[in-house]
Amino acid sequence: MSASILIADDDEGILHALSLMLLEAGHVATTVLTPADTLIQLRQCEFDLVIIDLNFSLDTTSGAEGLSLLKSIKQLYEHLPVLVMTGWGSVEIAVQAMQNGANDFIKKPWENERLLSIITNQLTLANTTLNARKLRECNALLNQQIDDNDLMVSDSPAIQHVLNTLNRVALSDIDVLITGENGTGKSMFARYLHAQSSRKTLPMISVNMGAVADNLFESEMFGHVKGAFTDAKNHRIGRFELAEKSSLFLDEVANTPLSQQGKLLRVLEERQFEKVGASKTQHADIRLICATNADLKQAVSDGAFRQDLLYRINTIEVCIPPLRERQLDIIPLARKFLHKAIEKYKGPAVELDNKAKQALLEYGWPGNVRELSHVMERAHILGQQPTVTVADLNLPTHSRTITPIPNSDDTLRPLEELEHEILKSRLAYFDGDAVAAATSLGLSRSTFYRRLSKANND
Repeated sequence: MSASILIADDDEGILHALSLMLLEAGHVATTVLTPADTLIQLRQCEFDLVIIDLNFSLDTTSGAEGLSLLKSIKQLYEHLPVLVMTGWGSVEIAVQAMQNGANDFIKKPWENERLLSIITNQLTLANTTLNARKLRECNALLNQQIDDNDLMVSDSPAIQHVLNTLNRVALSDIDVLITGENGTGKSMFARYLHAQSSRKTLPMISVNMGAVADNLFESEMFGHVKGAFTDAKNHRIGRFELAEKSSLFLDEVANTPLSQQGKLLRVLEERQFEKVGASKTQHADIRLICATNADLKQAVSDGAFRQDLLYRINTIEVCIPPLRERQLDIIPLARKFLHKAIEKYKGPAVELDNKAKQALLEYGWPGNVRELSHVMERAHILGQQPTVTVADLNLPTHSRTITPIPNSDDTLRPLEELEHEILKSRLAYFDGDAVAAATSLGLSRSTFYRRLSKANND
């Protein structure tokens, strides 16, 4: 196990001897002569272990300087292993050092074999602790995700084509972009792709890019070291590091802040990144999966998305068809959602009556699979009959057919006027729901608002 080790001692002979020993053992050593330089190095670089002397001044044997340095290191980098050394070792100083957070205590002169054994043990323990922290964070992320693997129900040729495509690319590490309207199950298909891949033994790490604030983007994606900025009171493991040797799923990738897209592109191209506040470059061994409900080509034209980033993430593009184009799937999915609600609320078994089935087939499902799930859950909770009826479904009564533009010799009307009318008509159709209106037009919410505002101002 090769490691980067920082050594702090006021004796250059000691530094030289330790450096040679560590080099022969396959480690990389950095040396400093003072406590101040020790802290400077720790802020500039990332180390796996630190060895410090307890006495830096001549005629000093109290160990106070080293104990103070040890305390400072542990306040800033609590998980970093620190070994303390002194030529004036005593039980009292050793106890104080361990109380201040030292991982072990070595007396000068040391035995190379014993010191190397201690270093190996501490590196192994630190690595185990880091992996445990990663596992806890991964589990926390997984608990936030909806477990809908049992919803991979489909008889439709369109979905079978999607699954066939995902199966073909699963074992490669090729980047995949999944597109489709809101509620079509893009994240579910991302999880399906990961589950078929060679990386399936590790959890897929998901990030909702729309929820990542511009000023926290680097910290969220790449992590930060303690003290990197005012509120960085602890080390943070970024999503790229969490996804090491697994899949990284960037949901709603169109919402990535424009100012941060270049940083994301650089990491995706070089597969390297640095934590905020650290200069050590880390490798990113990830499989990238992205999803969006927006028209990214239009976003590029609008200046909201980088073209080079689009080229980077859409090596393979898979479009999930809306539920209204999957008639064969509506009833099987409805039954699945209904049975899931029965299990959740411990209710009696019920089935859909024929009129309810017909209503489900005739409805337009602008919210797609997600809307169907909510409808069936509500029907089970509110329904009073042994079967689910049309009344229990409580579907909107107005038609979901998009209102056409009045035909007033449209071929001679200005494009801006036609666009304005389409935007207003679509917004009215969705009862003022801008997100639904934007999605139905293949636009992001920000693009929809921008075009509508421009039309209103013209």
